[in-house]
Amino acid sequence: MSPSSTGPEDRYTAAPFVPDGAGLDALRRAAAGCRGCPLHRDATRTVFGEGEAGARVMLVGEQPGDQEDRQGRPFVGPAGRLLDRALAEAGLDPADAYVTNAVKHFKFTRSGPGKRRIHKAPSLRETTACGPWLAAELALVEPELVVVLGATAGKALLGSSFRVGEVRGTLLEREIHGRPRRLLPTVHPSSVLRARDQDREAAYEGLVADLRTAARALAK
Repeated sequence: MSPSSTGPEDRYTAAPFVPDGAGLDALRRAAAGCRGCPLHRDATRTVFGEGEAGARVMLVGEQPGDQEDRQGRPFVGPAGRLLDRALAEAGLDPADAYVTNAVKHFKFTRSGPGKRRIHKAPSLRETTACGPWLAAELALVEPELVVVLGATAGKALLGSSFRVGEVRGTLLEREIHGRPRRLLPTVHPSSVLRARDQDREAAYEGLVADLRTAARALAK
């Protein structure tokens, strides 16, 4: 694309807002003022990752949901509660994980009575724009394993050709942001909640099985 045809969306990036040499607390404070893409305009607040530097496992989801946006914390809504239950059942303590999202602001549309806020998937440009925050989190936490929750997180880390159904439950080794990483893709817990009633238990057991693979990898 020539400079004359470059639109504003092609210049979306959080990079100018990410402070050099900052720890997690300083990154979190800086992220609160991020204006790297338009998603900040409608979101209530930035939802940064939570957990300790040095956590052995990092869980990367798509973006905050309605409850996360209101509370300013990741994975505190229904999908987060289901994820905590699945982690515990798989032998992973949720308190020992660092949890974050590929995109730090809630993207939504309004629909129905009362104009409820309905989740809308972030675009590849928006995910890419938010990439410097995720790269900074990875560099500080240095997890032994990254659990990739769903397609958006997978594309953010592994490229636009990622398909969760092709590699879920499989341990991968890839170079991510210049460093070798071990990753395990699985579905996002929200997909379990969206499954039809007759399919939900099987979908949940599939998530737990993938997380058990992650637990075994960390035990080695």
